[in-house]
Amino acid sequence: MKDKFFIDTNIFVYAFLNSKKEYLKHTAAQNLLKNFDDKNSVIISTQVCSEYYSALLKNKINDTVIQESLKKIIDNCSVKPIKKSTIITLFNIKKRYKYSYWDSLILASTIENNCTILYSEDMQHNQIIENKLKIINPFINT
Repeated sequence: MKDKFFIDTNIFVYAFLNSKKEYLKHTAAQNLLKNFDDKNSVIISTQVCSEYYSALLKNKINDTVIQESLKKIIDNCSVKPIKKSTIITLFNIKKRYKYSYWDSLILASTIENNCTILYSEDMQHNQIIENKLKIINPFINT
């Protein structure tokens, strides 16, 4: 079975935004995303799409530009919905690992979709969740 990777919102946001302040993260995010050539191995949830849209709006990016950018993302990833079972799983993860509701929802989506790695800046680097998922912060050396 081929590994599946879940990409958190912040990776896409840094890949899109190119500011002097965050140049190293921008470059690292773009390089990470270039490494994935199989659409079926890269998973995101509908939550990631919504958070991405919201983050770019807060950065005053034109709505049409955001839509075009998000279309490219969803064309290159497998987008999975948030289901009732995802929410039930998040409750258990939140209680056990003490992450926020939103981070626990990302973790629940990741596990539900049988991903082995979650790329995120927001959680503990190298932490293993439920003995099957590893969190990787791709910005750890930036």
